Amino acid sequence: MLPTLADLLTLPAFAGAEVLSGQGQLGQPITWVHVSEIADAARFLSGGELLLSTGKPLVDATDAEAALYLRSLAEGGAHGLALELVRELRGLPPALLAAAHAADFPLIVFRQEVSFAQLTRAAHARILRPPASAQAPSLAPLLDALSETGRSAGFMQAHLGAVLALPPRPRATLLGTLGTLLGSNFNVAESARRLGVRRQTVYYRLEQLRAMLGDLDDPRRQLALQLALEIATASGSAEDTLS
Repeated sequence: MLPTLADLLTLPAFAGAEVLSGQGQLGQPITWVHVSEIADAARFLSGGELLLSTGKPLVDATDAEAALYLRSLAEGGAHGLALELVRELRGLPPALLAAAHAADFPLIVFRQEVSFAQLTRAAHARILRPPASAQAPSLAPLLDALSETGRSAGFMQAHLGAVLALPPRPRATLLGTLGTLLGSNFNVAESARRLGVRRQTVYYRLEQLRAMLGDLDDPRRQLALQLALEIATASGSAEDTLS
């Protein structure tokens, strides 16, 4: 879940931030934080951004230009503007504040020098943080769908039939090697380390697998093989040595 502007303002990096307008809009989600020092920043917005600025676009702006700047950000989908009133701009233009109040737009100021790099880093770490309830990616939904439609066995045979027809020992060896290769993105050295064999052994087994299964390079084919292996393991077709 994306953080709100109110959430970001609680981060230590935002200490000292003073909200001058738009207090009722602090619950809006923030999609990204940008540093912008141009007057037409609105044309680059995709929606939900918090803009950081030293106020350079406002230094020589007339009242009308300052108001237009603020309105363009609000209409462009920005969810807030934070100004550092230290270097380029020392005081807040009254027309800018009036426009922010009229648009109920969050206008934030820092009256001390701040590091925009720290602000963006802290904000983006929060924006990109996975939700607490997030689970690791799983093939379970696809496996359940195949099982519920009675297609599991046919799918497994279609993709692994040639290997499954082998005697138990070579079947388990090759399926175990295939699973390890898939799990390491076909890194032969890493697969050899995980299997406890020499790289030449993995290359030899890989040639056998290619001869029996065909193309192993297509990502879609690899996903299908991973699903088929999961089904084989669950059904016992791959022997216990795969686990």
